[in-house]
Amino acid sequence: MHVADAMTPREDVVTVELPGTRDDVLEYLKERGFSSVPVVKRGENGEEYRGLVSREDLIEHPDEDQLAVLMNDVPTTTRDTSVEEIARLMVEEGFRRIPVVDGELEGIVTVTDVVRAVARGEVDCDAMADDVATHDVNTTWVDTPLTVAEREIYYANVPYAVALGDDGQMAGILTEVDIIAVARVVEGEDGTGDSMAGQEDDWMWEGIKGIGNRYVPTRNVEMPAEPVSEFMSTEMVTVSKRKSAKEAAQAMITEDIEQIPLMGGDQLLGIVRDIDLLEAL
Repeated sequence: MHVADAMTPREDVVTVELPGTRDDVLEYLKERGFSSVPVVKRGENGEEYRGLVSREDLIEHPDEDQLAVLMNDVPTTTRDTSVEEIARLMVEEGFRRIPVVDGELEGIVTVTDVVRAVARGEVDCDAMADDVATHDVNTTWVDTPLTVAEREIYYANVPYAVALGDDGQMAGILTEVDIIAVARVVEGEDGTGDSMAGQEDDWMWEGIKGIGNRYVPTRNVEMPAEPVSEFMSTEMVTVSKRKSAKEAAQAMITEDIEQIPLMGGDQLLGIVRDIDLLEAL
């Protein structure tokens, strides 16, 4: 199977154009749950592909507004590359969306496209779910403030946290998509004085940068400080260790999720992430 058979064609690819701002990207990430968006620039010779902006870029650089600075150079591929090759590239380089470029942007192939191919049996994957699962699980407490849980996810370098109740059992799961859905970009206000405006606001994250007894406006990502329990998903789909990787892939595609808890009876044994399925190819 080749990239041409799995990719999303250019006419169906959502892009943002230079010059542009982080708000343009945030809109698509929140509305469609994308992990990144391609950036293009239109010129006299038509459309030129320039890079990708990811949800991680927005979270890690809250003061940066311009797409030209936020976007990353990522590897590209061609239509005749095999799905197995593109899976290895995604695993090795750590990118979830690989642009398909031949002079111009022809489409994009994503981790989800590869997982869909696994779910349909279009590529060989004979592994069991337990074989591909990650057994080191990132967790948080249901009463942890969202602002803290976001930092836990960031430092763990994974896109999720399994939320544990007071009994230590799995009560839900919080993902980067959940965080993006309630994050907002705001701009501080001009002013002077001995205190910084908005410090008592529950929404304040990095807010307004102080310089001496003055503050200057900056663009920031803010999120509520309410507990994880208010934002996590509680109606979770899980997979048994007796299930195949293909069945895990089918559940991910059906439920539109990027990771699925691996269970042994009522005990959490690990997490099967979509990227784990790619590693098995």
